[in-house]
Amino acid sequence: MASISNRIKQGLNIRNDESEVDITPMLDVVFIMLIFFIVTASFVKETGFGINRPLASPESVPTVPPIVVEISADNIVRIQNFDVPAAAIKSTIVRLRAQMPESAVVVRVDPKTKTNSMIGAIDAIRAANVEFPSVSFTRG
Repeated sequence: MASISNRIKQGLNIRNDESEVDITPMLDVVFIMLIFFIVTASFVKETGFGINRPLASPESVPTVPPIVVEISADNIVRIQNFDVPAAAIKSTIVRLRAQMPESAVVVRVDPKTKTNSMIGAIDAIRAANVEFPSVSFTRG
């Protein structure tokens, strides 16, 4: 009987020793994953739409009135207070720039305008050889 109870005690001791969990390898994996995510996240770059704003100085105030392109909340394009279809923006800007070659082009956009309407109008203006149209947002 004594040998059976000794064996049972030894078995219990062995099971108690094996029941301890070593979490060191798990922590190593967690730290390696953390380092991986930190390193890869630092290379993410946000892309955006670049807008060039003119410098405000008294010497740079233009004497020639600008060509004003307005885009309403209903995505209607008006150039110099005349409604213009999207397909005619480029030709209208080319004609007005031929009449007033020193005029800058100012695009006034309503905040509720759809982005694709604004981008389409700016692309058409750039296609009319206006390198940097000024963009301003009206207050709705």
